[in-house]
Amino acid sequence: MKNKKIIWGLLLVLAAAFCLAGCGSTSSSGKVYYLSHRDGDAFTDLIKSNFDAKAKSSGIEVEYFDAKGDANLQIDQLKAAIEAKPGAIVLLAVDGTAIVPVVEKANEAGIPIVITNRGLNGGKFISCMANERQAGIMQGEYMAKNLPPNAKVVYLEGESGFAGSEERKAGFKEACLDKRPDIQLLASTVGNWSTADALKNVTLWTKLFPQIDGVIAANDGMAIGAVQALRDAGRLNGCLVSGVDAVESALQLVKKGEMAQTVQQDPKALAEGTFQLVQDCLSGKTPSDSVVNFTSITKDNINQFVK
Repeated sequence: MKNKKIIWGLLLVLAAAFCLAGCGSTSSSGKVYYLSHRDGDAFTDLIKSNFDAKAKSSGIEVEYFDAKGDANLQIDQLKAAIEAKPGAIVLLAVDGTAIVPVVEKANEAGIPIVITNRGLNGGKFISCMANERQAGIMQGEYMAKNLPPNAKVVYLEGESGFAGSEERKAGFKEACLDKRPDIQLLASTVGNWSTADALKNVTLWTKLFPQIDGVIAANDGMAIGAVQALRDAGRLNGCLVSGVDAVESALQLVKKGEMAQTVQQDPKALAEGTFQLVQDCLSGKTPSDSVVNFTSITKDNINQFVK
């Protein structure tokens, strides 16, 4: 009987340890690895800096990696992170498909994967994400309400194959083009979230199209490039330019009246939500996905946001 009690006691201890692991974690370290797709991206740098501030104030050690936009480099970084057996890995994927086999290796190792801003097309993970389609819908609603009859517009897409870019464009189509068949989409092209690419593309469009009433960009960087191209061509006045992210330079353009709209994706809220998921994993809790909403910013409410 005594031996049976000892065995049952051991089983209870093992069961408790399993439950406390949380997120399926079997890692041996409370350290966190943060794998960014590319440092220098204005918006995701804000997520990273806010996450870092939360980690430092909580005494959690984080090691940061920059994939420099290279999917193969990020695959190697994730493999190295798995070898280190951290308590959790935050991942902003360069390529949401190519990295899935390595994410699955992290799953097998019991290391929690937490994603934000950039999606994954497989593997097991916990996410703190924005509703990307909502951003496009807000842009579409603004354009549908404010563009003149028979308006002509152009669209600057984000990154080819990136789900967030596709969702924003689909949301715009749903809320504007499908509701206002008089509005003509003259051209749409991939702008790679780049101000320089947007400047080049919109400069070309000003030469090809005598009428452009609106430029819809999937992020503020491209919207800023569009503003510059329109200004250089003497065609900014009367053209509605919309972007996404509410970075400071875009907010200033909205205040000046050179941009009509930016849609705020809150980097602080994304960082705090992501950090909370990481904390839950480290403390053995079972976290749930979280969603951060967007906010439309125009001349009507700009003073609530601009510094």
